[in-house]
Amino acid sequence: MGMYLNIGNAGFRSVRKGLYVDKTGLISYINSTLGTKDKLTCVSRPRRFGKSFATQMLCAYYDKSCDSRELFCDLEIAQDPVFEEFLNKYDVIYLDITWFISTEKNARNTVAYLEEQVIAELCVMYPSACREESLPVMLVKIAEMTGRKFIVIIDEWDALFRETKNDAGLQKEYIQLLRGLFKSSLTDKMIEAAYMTGILPIKKYGTQSALTDFREYTMLQPKKLAKYVGFTEKEVNDLCMEYGMDFEDAKRWYDGYSFSRVKSVYSPNSVVQAISNEEFGDYWTETETYESLKFYIGLNEDGLKDAVISMLGGQRYRINTRTFQNDISSFKSRDDVLTLLVHLGYLAYDSVNKEVYIPNQEVADEFRNAVEYSGWEGISEALRVSEDLLNATLRGDEQVVARGIDKIHMANTSILAYNNENSLSCVITIAYYAAQRDYTLIREMPTGKGFADVVFLPGKHTDKPAIIIELKWDKSVQGAIGQIEDKKYTGVLSSYAGNLLMVGINYNKKSKKHECKIKKMEIEG
Repeated sequence: MGMYLNIGNAGFRSVRKGLYVDKTGLISYINSTLGTKDKLTCVSRPRRFGKSFATQMLCAYYDKSCDSRELFCDLEIAQDPVFEEFLNKYDVIYLDITWFISTEKNARNTVAYLEEQVIAELCVMYPSACREESLPVMLVKIAEMTGRKFIVIIDEWDALFRETKNDAGLQKEYIQLLRGLFKSSLTDKMIEAAYMTGILPIKKYGTQSALTDFREYTMLQPKKLAKYVGFTEKEVNDLCMEYGMDFEDAKRWYDGYSFSRVKSVYSPNSVVQAISNEEFGDYWTETETYESLKFYIGLNEDGLKDAVISMLGGQRYRINTRTFQNDISSFKSRDDVLTLLVHLGYLAYDSVNKEVYIPNQEVADEFRNAVEYSGWEGISEALRVSEDLLNATLRGDEQVVARGIDKIHMANTSILAYNNENSLSCVITIAYYAAQRDYTLIREMPTGKGFADVVFLPGKHTDKPAIIIELKWDKSVQGAIGQIEDKKYTGVLSSYAGNLLMVGINYNKKSKKHECKIKKMEIEG
């Protein structure tokens, strides 16, 4: 076993010793591509989404220097008819690009250092081929000598583009190496399959990808690999049942990513951390601070601020993802920045409607932190005082609630201009942003006779009352309360017993003021 050639199965063995969700179906897909024109796979995911776990799994399965049967015999892949055919049958080259960046003192020499290190290791196993100075040529020679092809696995393939983003020369050198391996007339002779992971899709030069032969699976288009992006709803539900955790809390904190093939995808690292710690919360900052998000939204490209604020208010924002150049420096528009935030996991993408949105409570907290300390006057203040507004609502202080919403609206009139009840709903969502810690927010909740505009359902961890807010635009708060009672909204709270606050809020177009009416009632179990 080596550091780069046939590294063994120690990585996957350690994964199996912890909390593990079976994702070995991915191996079946890679098996189906071996030796075909689809053999080059590039998977881009945010941090925390299990990219390295997948590469360790693939190394353990294909690496001929070890016996990994026991690690897979109880997993999905063992049911595949070709499980034994490819198990531990290949020379596997594993390249962690972040390793080479961190161990080479001069980042400018990273690519040369990578080639030098891998060639040196190949020379130990294949000394008759060590005269070659180029890694691609050496692999071809070895394949010709042995009659066996390599499987190449590259983790964090795009790390050079992210960490040396201003060194165009180094990036070009790196791309040339990758082209020599994967985009040459000799690729078919030496490569049986390749699997690359990264945060970003393969970089574009103009409108063309640098490595067009790769089949790409991204946060925008995961295609048939969608169920391997994160944890599925069934997987999370099964984990919650096994470890005695509340599934609805898990859903509120970590769900929200959605694709055409899999409608509900959870952030896997956060789910594992929550179950391991027996507590739901924000585990995002364990791998990345909000500073990067603060930087990107601070660019305020072409109305980016307006888009972010509307999403904080629970709305979705339509974007064009096609102009993004797949790097972290070539931003030409608001849509480029928002597309990057999808790849970084800060936003989810609805591919049918071409819309982005904040996926869950954990990510919403990151946006709140970034916006509060970004200097965005008005919105920053609104988020900071939302706790006070919630407390005023809970104690039934109608005048304080009305004045608080007035203040939030007036401080943000350029963005939160009213023209209908939907605009008012956006402001209310921001005003009650702090409530999302203890409540699940549901907009336009269906009932027997209509819709409540905003419903806050309390989590099991809190004794706060449920809240139903009926919004009116240039009408009356008394009518709003009456409408709540008339529609019998309590019917949708069939599993809820306890206090309920009915809150009517109206915006008076003439006075440009808000009015509030709060009424309490008890729902018996």
